[in-house]
Amino acid sequence: MESDLFDYEHASSGAASFYPAQCSSLKKGGYVIIKNRPCKVVELSTSAPGKHGHAKVNYVGLDIFTRRKYMQFAPSNSMIQVPNVKKGNAQLIGIGDGFAHLLINGIVSSIRVPEGRLGDEVRDIFDEDGEALVSTLVVVINMIGLYSTHCRWR
Repeated sequence: MESDLFDYEHASSGAASFYPAQCSSLKKGGYVIIKNRPCKVVELSTSAPGKHGHAKVNYVGLDIFTRRKYMQFAPSNSMIQVPNVKKGNAQLIGIGDGFAHLLINGIVSSIRVPEGRLGDEVRDIFDEDGEALVSTLVVVINMIGLYSTHCRWR
């Protein structure tokens, strides 16, 4: 299954972990950095401009790793940081030594198998079928020293 996790047709060093955007361009379901955490926007409201000021944007986001809720507001013409988030699918090709081995566009990557019930379910699915599909979410944020891959096992 082809995914856009690695796109070789567009030259990029991958060094840009986020890009600036105007606050008024935020959309529900988009991504934004709130308090140095990558968040998915779940609520968004814009107030009318006041007598002496600009319109304000109030947005609420869920941290994409911890699911913790963050809230922030800013003038609609201010600049915000938007993380580079790449989604894709991977094929689970093996489990060994506590790591799951994923095949993503011909490249094998290893991630730690979750502990507890979820890890047991992943092992059971793999033992039954010999392979499984995994949804991946990759976020690279150099400014806060975070590199993380989040997988939803299905």
